[in-house]
Amino acid sequence: MLGNGRRKVFIPVWIIASFLLLYSPPGKCQNAAPPSASPGAAPTDSVPDIRALADSVRALQAQVQRLNSQVSELRAAEEREHAEARALRSELNRATAKLLTTPGQAHDAYAAVTSPANAPPDNTAAAAVAAAGPATSEQGTSLERRVTKLEDNQELTDAKVLDQSQTKVESGSKYRVRFSGMVLLNAFATRGSVDNLDFPEVATPANVPDTSGAFSGSLRQSQLGVEVFGPDVAGAHTSANVRFDFAGGQVDAPNGAVMGVVRLRTGTIRMDWADTSIVAGQDSLFFAPLMPTSLASLAIPALSYSGNLWLWTPQIRIEHRVALSEDSSLLLQAGILDSLTGDYPNLQMRVPSEGEQSGQPAYAARVAWSHHAFGRDVTVGVGGYYGRQNWGFGRGVDGWAGTTDVTVPLGKYFDFTGEFYRGRAVGGFGGGIGQSVLFSGPVTDPTTTIRGLDSMGGWIQVKYKPKANFEVNFALGQDNPFAGELRNFPATMYYYGPLTSRNLTPFVNFIYHARSNVLFSAEYRRLQTYYLDRNLETANQIGLSVGYIF
Repeated sequence: MLGNGRRKVFIPVWIIASFLLLYSPPGKCQNAAPPSASPGAAPTDSVPDIRALADSVRALQAQVQRLNSQVSELRAAEEREHAEARALRSELNRATAKLLTTPGQAHDAYAAVTSPANAPPDNTAAAAVAAAGPATSEQGTSLERRVTKLEDNQELTDAKVLDQSQTKVESGSKYRVRFSGMVLLNAFATRGSVDNLDFPEVATPANVPDTSGAFSGSLRQSQLGVEVFGPDVAGAHTSANVRFDFAGGQVDAPNGAVMGVVRLRTGTIRMDWADTSIVAGQDSLFFAPLMPTSLASLAIPALSYSGNLWLWTPQIRIEHRVALSEDSSLLLQAGILDSLTGDYPNLQMRVPSEGEQSGQPAYAARVAWSHHAFGRDVTVGVGGYYGRQNWGFGRGVDGWAGTTDVTVPLGKYFDFTGEFYRGRAVGGFGGGIGQSVLFSGPVTDPTTTIRGLDSMGGWIQVKYKPKANFEVNFALGQDNPFAGELRNFPATMYYYGPLTSRNLTPFVNFIYHARSNVLFSAEYRRLQTYYLDRNLETANQIGLSVGYIF
């Protein structure tokens, strides 16, 4: 009975369990699987999200490709800038070596006013690095140096682009030609008699000529220059230059005083190696290279006949530079010069001067030591000159001079320059106030004694430059022929009449660069000339100058 009852109960349970086993899996699968969409049903929300993501990925890939292309272009541009910077640096080094070894141009009054070398160095980046001190990490310092270098390269590149954008002077050859110069207007108010109204050198006795109370103007001191950069020859970089002004005389015509005649000043051909240069042409005296800074007197350098030796003479010289250390160097110069003695020429033909009549050139040499200090160079130079003169009838005169030149920066804003000489028969250079030799009688008389005049002099200048575009210059020059020798030869006569025993000239000026090529200047000059056993003659001149550099 019990077994039959269990069977009756087991059969329904088995049936129910079988039913559950058969129908439970489809229910689980139905709950796990996403609902099927019919062909006409709308798309679900996940599909547009996936498409938008794919579009974003494609856009990012395109942007990355464009960025890679731009980075490649920037790298190529940077490489080109580095190459241009290296080329510019090489050209700058050659130009710097040329300036340092061409005293006549580097220290010409015009160059002294317009040369960028006179501008104070821009030490902003260096000061920023120094201000960081030891606390700055190596990485920061390296990054700042790199930034500074990139800025410098960019400035050089910009300058190169600006230079290339200018219209160039066309040359008959394939080599580069540079035309430059300055239009200079000078206006003067003169009190007292002077030898030359435009650029006076001595005060003369009253009415010889009568210039007192005059007001005058002139463009005769304007300058023109041409420079050519040629090929490399035997490893040397070649170049040439020539410079003119309009102070060669006056035109024989109404108002011809302001119609200046073109005059050759200097012209040289150069071969520059790394440490050696050969210069041939007409140039200033390399053994007396410095010139005071003035816009009022460019046709003849300021303080001429007041201790400043100068002359433009044909010459050949060799220069050699020796590096003593990172901050010190030595410059050795030697050459031969046309032995000019200051004679007035025969306007009908070319006749030799007394120096040329000697049959030999003049000889000169100079040694200069330079040391970098205060961000600039301290330079001390010593030079010497010898030239033989032939005055006929077996009368020879030995002309000679010893010179010293000094350039010293005095702190951040001041510079001191000076030049001194002691010599004999150097009137052709402006020494002895233009008086070179003494005569006991007529020069055509064979019995006349001729002797070289001993003299000494020099000049100093202090430059105050608080800004790169403004400077004030104080200068004083003096020349002293030996008065005892002058008294022993009273028959001697020169252009100015009475013999002069002393010439003292102080001046002060300011020069303002309104722009890089526009200059304004005002100058006061006083001339004090002592004539042998006569009264002192004085003159004062105030000058205003406007210059445009091109």
